[in-house]
Amino acid sequence: MRTWNFARIWRDLAAVIPDRPAIICGPVTRSYAEFAARAQRLAAWFDALGVGPGDAVALDLTNRPEYLEAFFAALLVGASPTNVNYRYLASEVREILVDANARVVVCGPDQRTVVDEAVGGMANAPVVLCVGDEYEDVITRVAQPVVHHEPSGDDIVLVYTGGTTGRPKGAMWRTEDMYLAFWESTRPGKAPVDSVAAVQAGKRAATLLPASPLMHGTALFTALGTLSGGGTLVLLDDATFDPTRVWDAVAAHDVQALVIVGDAFARPLLDALCAEPTRCARLDRLRAIISSGVTWSPEVKRGLLAQLPEVVLIDSLGASEGLMTRTETAAGDDIRPARFAINDRLRVFDDGGRDVAPGSGAVGRVAVARHVPIGYRNDPEKSAATFQVMDGVRYAFPGDLATVETDGTITLLGRGSACINTGGEKVFPEEVELALRAHPAVRDVVIVGVPDARFGETVAAVVVADPTVAAELNAWCRGRLAAYKVPRRYAFVDDLGRSAAGKADYTHLRAIAAERATAP
Repeated sequence: MRTWNFARIWRDLAAVIPDRPAIICGPVTRSYAEFAARAQRLAAWFDALGVGPGDAVALDLTNRPEYLEAFFAALLVGASPTNVNYRYLASEVREILVDANARVVVCGPDQRTVVDEAVGGMANAPVVLCVGDEYEDVITRVAQPVVHHEPSGDDIVLVYTGGTTGRPKGAMWRTEDMYLAFWESTRPGKAPVDSVAAVQAGKRAATLLPASPLMHGTALFTALGTLSGGGTLVLLDDATFDPTRVWDAVAAHDVQALVIVGDAFARPLLDALCAEPTRCARLDRLRAIISSGVTWSPEVKRGLLAQLPEVVLIDSLGASEGLMTRTETAAGDDIRPARFAINDRLRVFDDGGRDVAPGSGAVGRVAVARHVPIGYRNDPEKSAATFQVMDGVRYAFPGDLATVETDGTITLLGRGSACINTGGEKVFPEEVELALRAHPAVRDVVIVGVPDARFGETVAAVVVADPTVAAELNAWCRGRLAAYKVPRRYAFVDDLGRSAAGKADYTHLRAIAAERATAP
């Protein structure tokens, strides 16, 4: 029986396409053979340290080849590759390392000081391996790599959530479930194929550039899928997002698929194209831009398709807790907020555990079945709340709320944890954000609830825009939203302080709104 494990797949691919580029990052190109050989040497070093099943290898890195090499090496010894946000402070890094039972931390030079501080306060501190001379010494020092583990579909990948609405939780993915979930979300209804046989038959995945960080699920899942299909991964080793550099890399390496996270990435990319329209001619190999995680507004989609009419825009519905489905938008389509088709893996349940009736207007919880994590590490209470059995089938409930339209598609309303209850009325932030994003003066916006003596909560907008447009924004919203959804207060900022993955820190933004937001 076929075992779906990324390490086994990549090792087997290296034998049949040894010279094909696997990873390109600046001047560095790693062929599949080099990718596998370096990972095997690193795995042998892990093995000599006694790292194996039940342990974790933490990855505190920007997007660079060593991220995937260490991921590969961890799986080769049966350990769990584990994402760490490279912007975390020492206390936050330590929390992940302790929870994951990390035995090794592979970090970048810019993260070394924070990582050293984090492990300095730990009992049974993990070994720190810093990319650069130290890392290369390990790679070259191992003459004959020997590993005492055979990769299995039961090996675990730990994907920690962003922690924007609470402490990070480590979703425990069996490698087989992760592989099959990615396959089913991108090719619904089709059985998985043997990657090696497919590559030998002439098929290969696209050349893909994840503009968002590999520490975020959107970039990680697509990167793993690309390498498992014999494709080429183009990486930019930047701690900050540079849209001009992204477009330069897309053109230089004939990138066919670009991965982003909503408007936080899409809007700067569009601005760069508008500032230099001749650039579009150099992007003729680009065929798809994939987004997941946060809002991707229709206005920005229209702008991108006007500049790149041959490109398909893909909204991917997924989370750390489950990969669901996707929908596509092309030039000439009716461009609107994304809707997703319900399928045999995707359902919307009401509070009574019944399917939400199409066209009813009822709000339900989105659930995905089959290939989902086995739970959260060290958190049985939240595991029980998120992973539930319905009608004899185990589902993951990532927290998304949605309505079901008359045609059977679903419209996302946002995360339940972000829902605002104002005077008994529920307001879903994404709906209000989409309305405000359509205003030309708004560069970015997050909607939050702030305490209110009369209504319990009131709607507040934290906006990147000129404060002089407050009254104009208020009138704009009143023409597009029910009165109770219109922000009562506005706080204007220069930057929302989004994470490298485009996620907002709701706790921080609620504090800003509570302190600074005023009536328009």
